[in-house]
Amino acid sequence: MTSALLVLTGSRVWTMKDGTPHPTGFWARELMEAYNVFTDGGLETDVATPGGVAAQVDPLSWEVGYNDNDPEFVARQKAFLQGVEAVLSAPVRLEDVEPGQYDVLFIVGGHGPMQDLAVHATIGDLLAANLDNPSKIVGGVCHGPAGFLSAHRADGTWLFRGRKLTGFTNAEETGATFAGNAPWLLEDRLRLAGAQFEAAPPWTVHVVVDGNLVTGQQNVSSGAAATKILEQLKALS
Repeated sequence: MTSALLVLTGSRVWTMKDGTPHPTGFWARELMEAYNVFTDGGLETDVATPGGVAAQVDPLSWEVGYNDNDPEFVARQKAFLQGVEAVLSAPVRLEDVEPGQYDVLFIVGGHGPMQDLAVHATIGDLLAANLDNPSKIVGGVCHGPAGFLSAHRADGTWLFRGRKLTGFTNAEETGATFAGNAPWLLEDRLRLAGAQFEAAPPWTVHVVVDGNLVTGQQNVSSGAAATKILEQLKALS
C-alpha cells in the first residue's frame, strides 16, 4: 500500500531574535487538509515528530483571521484534531524512520520547524532517500520546508540546491508581524542555500512542482499541495 509520513514539529516555542520564546507548534489547517487528502486518496498515513513527542498545535492557527474569517472552519479543524488525538499524542519517532520507508514525506508548517526541523540530525537522510528516488515524493508547506535546510549530501552539498520550491515568504512573515524579531526568515535562508524560490502574492494558493518535489507557499496551500502529490503518485503508478 502506498504510504505517506506527515512530519510535524515537536517544538512548542520559537526562540525570537531578542531571546523571547514565542508559543508555537504545527499549523492545524495544514495538517488537516494534507491528512484528509492523503487518507481519502487511499494512502496509509502516519505522523512523526522529533523524539516522538506529542504534537502540539500552534495556538495562532485558531485565529479566525488566518482561517478565512470563518469560525465554523476553525470549529471543523478542532473537531478533526479531536478525531486524531490518539495519533498526535503518540506519533512515530522521527529518528526511528528508515530512509525510503514511506512513498511520501510531507513536512507540515507552523513556526515550530524553524526551531527543530531546520537543524534535525536525521531528517536529511529521509529526504535524500525520497528525493533521489523518482518513484517517491518529498513535499512541504508553509514553514515546513525549513526542514529541508537539514539535508546535505556527504560532500556537504545542500540536497535542494537548484531545485524550484516555495514556502512562507518574507512578505507573509512581515504581514504576520514576526519578520522584525525573527532570528532568520525562511525565504531568505532557502534562497541563500541555493533554492530557486518562487513566491506568489501573499496569502494566495500557490504550489510549486519540480519533479518529485512538491511545495505549498502557506496555510491556504496545504490541500492543493497534497492534491498535487496524489496526482504525481497516480502518474507514477
